Amino acid sequence: MRKIHGLSFRQRLTAGERLIGTIITLADPSVAEIMIDAGFDWLWIDGEHSALSTETIQILAQAAGECPVLVRVPAIDEAWTKKVLEIGVDGVIFPLVNSRELAERAVELSKYPPLGRRSTGVARAQGFGLHTDQYLETANERICTMVQIEHYQGVENLGSILDTPGVDAILVGPFDLSASMGKPGQLDDPSVSSTIEYVRQTCAEVGIPVGIFAGTAERARQAIELGYDFVCAGMDAMLLQKAASDLWKELGQPENLGG
Repeated sequence: MRKIHGLSFRQRLTAGERLIGTIITLADPSVAEIMIDAGFDWLWIDGEHSALSTETIQILAQAAGECPVLVRVPAIDEAWTKKVLEIGVDGVIFPLVNSRELAERAVELSKYPPLGRRSTGVARAQGFGLHTDQYLETANERICTMVQIEHYQGVENLGSILDTPGVDAILVGPFDLSASMGKPGQLDDPSVSSTIEYVRQTCAEVGIPVGIFAGTAERARQAIELGYDFVCAGMDAMLLQKAASDLWKELGQPENLGG
């Protein structure tokens, strides 16, 4: 299991380190190993828009070794949050947090008292009992409670969400946010881009780390230049699909190779 030493993802963000990650949706642990070998700082394992089970998420986390792993749960759900945290990951990404009440719920499920009411279990996170005391003492400091702003309602309530004790980081979901504004996928539309920039600036003003998903290297570079604290660049399935398509184009799509 992951040893409880060194700086966690949350602590590295707090220290001002910029972290570049990518999304894992495929169940093969080799994919996680490939992404780490490529140089990514952290992995976002997606339990919302994928077929991954908690058992598979644990296998992927084990494959990640010492690389920080955050898991997006399908909803602000106690059972999912509890199971994911007991795997021993570095944080939980909560989707569609549109209000302070939802942010408080996310903190409640992911933090031990006094910040939250997470229950105490014995699993991989605690070394199956070997490191329970140490884990309990340090979990709130090490585990990142990250909430997604991916709807215009979340933007409207951003101030109160940021004021919620225990919220460690904000993750912008640009595609769903643009869709909630009636402009799905139009990230360069002035109203969409200005709304996204408002979220970044507001987080920066209060000192809450803020990140964003970037589907391409160009958008990831733009996010870094704008000053995002962390960026998630690309997704395993998209990267595989693009590499396969590019290879086929390089072959010139000759009919005699098409089978």
